[in-house]
Amino acid sequence: MALLTLEGVSMHYGAQIGNASGEYCVFEGIDLALNAGERLGLVGRNGCGKSTLLRIMAKIVPPSTGVVSWAPKVSVSLLTLGLGFRTDLTGRENALLSCLFHGLSRSDAKQAISEIADFCELGDFFDSPVYTYSAGMRARLGFGSALVNRSQVILIDETLSVGDAVFRDKARVALLNELAAERAVVLVSHSEAQVESLCTTATLLGEGGVLFSGEPSAVLATYAARYKE
Repeated sequence: MALLTLEGVSMHYGAQIGNASGEYCVFEGIDLALNAGERLGLVGRNGCGKSTLLRIMAKIVPPSTGVVSWAPKVSVSLLTLGLGFRTDLTGRENALLSCLFHGLSRSDAKQAISEIADFCELGDFFDSPVYTYSAGMRARLGFGSALVNRSQVILIDETLSVGDAVFRDKARVALLNELAAERAVVLVSHSEAQVESLCTTATLLGEGGVLFSGEPSAVLATYAARYKE
């Protein structure tokens, strides 16, 4: 079952070149379906629009053209280091808000907090303001909250590349073993090893759109042949 479908999606930004105004095309004509149980890797050079595409999928920004369709009642979490937390609140308070936002009742959300705390392994920092967190600690909190609050689609923008090796391995095991068949993941990572080990499919973005989609190993080989010496 498709949880998310993109049809003819494009993103253009206004651009100022000298004294003239124009338009910069990030990508255009993207057709993509994210199915339940799928772990999709987005691959491409910096600036090709991977993070922008995640924000469109998360309903944070609308596309310039095209249609984005979500299956009914599908919930989504976007994990990125620059988005998603109120830094004046504690990790516990942010985790509670995340659970409530994704449809858990207050009683269920409170019960989920202990599970999130156990997964994040933040210790006393779980009750400290998020502005005191390192990038790795924020990644732990975001991933743990999304995993436990039962978001059906988890969009991950490089957050699995920060933090220590123990957390990265724990997150990898969770993605492989704890996500039920009705959930899906979209992963943006510069780590080819992560994409190949975690993803069931991959898509290469570049030159304004989708260049190739398929098995992760084939997509990574195409990426290497096209962009690497």
